[in-house]
Amino acid sequence: MTEAATESAISSWFDDGPEPTLLGLQCTTCGNKVFPPRAILCPNPACSGTDFQSVPLGRFGKLWSFTDAQYAPPPPYPAATGEYEAFALVAVELDEEKMIVLGQAVPEVNLADLSVGMPMELTTGTLADGTVVWKWKPAGDQS
Repeated sequence: MTEAATESAISSWFDDGPEPTLLGLQCTTCGNKVFPPRAILCPNPACSGTDFQSVPLGRFGKLWSFTDAQYAPPPPYPAATGEYEAFALVAVELDEEKMIVLGQAVPEVNLADLSVGMPMELTTGTLADGTVVWKWKPAGDQS
């Protein structure tokens, strides 16, 4: 785990090692992959599979869409300690799996830095409370 972090947000959803990886599930019947992991019934409408195996997902993708979170969430959601800082929310289509994964962009990236179709890379970062989460950065960026 990252030194400054206290715990992972959902440790079964990603590995936060030196090359962070999202962890999905793959249906053992049809091979369909799903993220976030939910092992109830295969999401493929043509499959009735109920057995899954954990699989790492690709770390790279293309920016599919983005927006920003300019305002702190209202109660009853927990407020960050200190002054609220806006951040970019991104939807990235994974290169290999062709699925879209949501997440925050790293703090150094703002809306002016983003454009649909740009290459993105998975990384990790912390929330205000120290919780480790996956985040996205422009591919090749050393943030």
